[in-house]
This record gives sequence, structure tokens and C-alpha cells, in this order.
Amino acid sequence: MGACLGACSVLSCASCLCGSAPCILCGCCPSSRNSTVSRLIFTFFLFLGVLVSIIMLSPGVESQLHKLPWACEEGARTPLVRLSHIDCSSLLGQRAVYRMCFATAAFFFLFTLLMLFVRSSRDPRAAIQNGFWFFKFLIFVGITVGAFYIPDGSFSNIWFYFGVVGSFIFILIQLTLLIDFAHSWNQHWLGNAEERDSRAWYAGLFSFTLLFYSLSIAAVTLLFIYYTQPGACSEGKAFISLNLTLCVCVSIISVLPKVQEAQPNSGLLQASAVTLYTMFVTWLALSNVPDQKCNPHFDNGTALTGPEGYVTQWWDAPSIVGLIVFILCTLFISVRSSDHWQVNSLMRTEECPPIAEATQQQEEAGRAYDNEQDGVTYSYSFFHFCLVLASLHTMMTLTNWYRPGEARRMISTWTAVWVKICASWAGLLLYLWTLVAPLLLPNRDFS
Repeated sequence: MGACLGACSVLSCASCLCGSAPCILCGCCPSSRNSTVSRLIFTFFLFLGVLVSIIMLSPGVESQLHKLPWACEEGARTPLVRLSHIDCSSLLGQRAVYRMCFATAAFFFLFTLLMLFVRSSRDPRAAIQNGFWFFKFLIFVGITVGAFYIPDGSFSNIWFYFGVVGSFIFILIQLTLLIDFAHSWNQHWLGNAEERDSRAWYAGLFSFTLLFYSLSIAAVTLLFIYYTQPGACSEGKAFISLNLTLCVCVSIISVLPKVQEAQPNSGLLQASAVTLYTMFVTWLALSNVPDQKCNPHFDNGTALTGPEGYVTQWWDAPSIVGLIVFILCTLFISVRSSDHWQVNSLMRTEECPPIAEATQQQEEAGRAYDNEQDGVTYSYSFFHFCLVLASLHTMMTLTNWYRPGEARRMISTWTAVWVKICASWAGLLLYLWTLVAPLLLPNRDFS
């Protein structure tokens, strides 16, 4: 009897790893949507790549690799080892990050193309999206191993510009999620205040609005103190002043009577959140200014090379905070509700279909149930494309947006500064459009 139960357990695990149903939840886990479990697992693949990149950036990793004669020494003893020899410098520093993130981006780009125009779980490709995790992991590992055999040459220089463009788009996606979340937050709390006739909800909105604006003012003050100098750093002063002026303008526009009439859910809460995020992006931009007088985080490259080879020290404050914001944004994309929040409009193709009776029985059993038989709750292809952009954003964040140079050195350039500043301006224009669009296009429904 025990042998039968063991065999059934093995078969069940095999079906979970190789089949089309994500039944990897344990019996004590709450029931979850098929779509949510799949997004979480794909996000785990992304975070696994981030973790490997961070490990390859850690001090002391290179010295440990050079202690392995079968991996790094030129004088390998057997022809097989000489044939499979890998330059250890490609396993370290920015070169390792570029290859790891290339593999991650290639993996998700493959699924971006594969999942085009999937409309429901009845499509055979939906089974690939929601199952076969063991084979996906093998594909991911295979692409990763192959990426480390890419000849150095001009690969890093070319892939740097791919990272710049992808990271620029991902910053805009972050701001889009923030705007939609702030709109939904404001609408939800205002609705509670009207339904329950309680001023506590209004007090909460006012408190968070005041907090966000206070943090923004503090950020502007600190930026002027640490990233500008008297008689110097004119570019930094211009960027801070211009972004502050633009934030004040959009805040005023958000409370104009005509804007409030056309869009009652607009208000200072959204404007304060956008202002705080704009100051955050401005901080990230100024942290890449290639001038030691104007940038306390600037490194001319001497700290990036050591006696044993290449070591990248990316763990300064802007990079750490940027990585945390990236992780929170990616998790938000993965675990967001499929039924309520307005942010779903970014990736949802159809309304969430009603749960059938069989699905409700699966839900009661505490398993992942298929909620996409009548229509997908999010665009599979666009979700994977977002993870492609997230991989590129990870690469730029971990390398602090430094451009690969000669002699395995990283060079700080104005490219990263202008990309981030332009992203902050584009984000403000996007938020401004959400305010004035109902006035310019009164015949369209922006609800």
C-alpha cells in the first residue's frame, strides 16, 4: 500500500513538473488562480538570474574560481578540459552580469514570441505557459550556459545599448503602474469615505499626500546639498530645478476645476506620488554624472579593477534602492489581483471570466485552478515582454549604468544621465496626459 502511495506521489510530482497544470501548491496552501501561479514562477526565474548576477559581483568570487584548476587554469591536464575551458573573467563582474541578463532576456523573449495571440487556456500554447516547468528550467539553464560561451569582442558594448533602451522603457512602465495604483488607491478610499460617512479616510489621503510631498521636498534639498557645488554642477542644478518646476505644474493642473470635473478621481495623492517618483529618478540620474565634484558616488574606474582581475562594486545607495524598487514593481506585476485594480488594464486583454462549477470545486480543494477557459486574464506575450525589459533594467542597475570600456573597466558616461532624465520627463508628460485627455477627447471613455 505504501509503495502504491509512493508511486502515486512520484507520478503526481512528475505531472506537476511536466504536465500542463501548475499543481505545485501543497495541500495546506490556499487555492490560487492558474494565471497567478504561472506569473509567480516566471518571476522566480527572473529573480534567480538576479541572484546569480549578484553572486558573480561579490568580492572574493574570482579568487575562489581561480582555485579550481579544471575551470580557470590555462594548463588543463586533459584535452576535454582544454576544449571546455572558459575564461574566468567572463564569469565575473559586469561581463557575468551582461551574459546572465542576456540569457534571462533571451528566455523571456522566446516566450514573448511563442505566446502571441493566446486568447484562452484552450489554446495548446497555454499548456506551455502554465506547465512543463522542469523543461523550462532546463531551457533556461541551457541558454545561460551558452551565453557564457559568447566571445567577448563587441558583445558588451552592443548589449549595453540594448540595456539602455530596455531600461528606459521599464522606468516608464514603473511610472505607469504607479499612476494607475495611485488612481485606484484614491478612488477606493474616496468611495469608502462616502459609503461610511467617515472622515478618517479623508485624513488618511491627506496624511499620505503630505508625507509624499514632504519626502519630495527633503529629496530636493539633499540633491542640492550632495550633488551640486557653488559655481559648478550647472547640469545638476538645471535638472533638479526643472523637474521640481514640472512637478509643481502638474500638481497645480491636477486640482484645476475643469480637470476635477472631467476626472473626479484625480487629485494631489497621485500628483504627490508622481512627484516623489520623479525625484527618485532624478537622484538615480545624478548618481551617474561623470564628475567627482558633483557626484559623491562617482568612481573613475580604479576601484573596479583589483590585483586578481575584475570586480564591480555596484552596492551604493542609488543602486540598492533602485534594485528594491525593481523587485517591488516586478512582484506587483506578478501578484496583482485579476478582478479589481485598475492597473490590470496594462496587461489584461479581456475581462476575467466567471468561475465555472468545476473550477469552484478545485478552488475548495486548495489547488491551482484554471480561471482562463473563456479568456485569458492577462496578455501572456506582453507579460513576458515586461520581464525582458526587467532583465535589461536589472543589468543596468547592477552595473550602475556604467559603459564597458577597455581593460575590463567600466566607464561612467552622460548617456545614463540623459536616459534617466528623459525618462522622468516622459513620465511627467504621461501623467499630464492622463489629466488633460478627458478634456481634449470628451467623446472617449477614460473610466
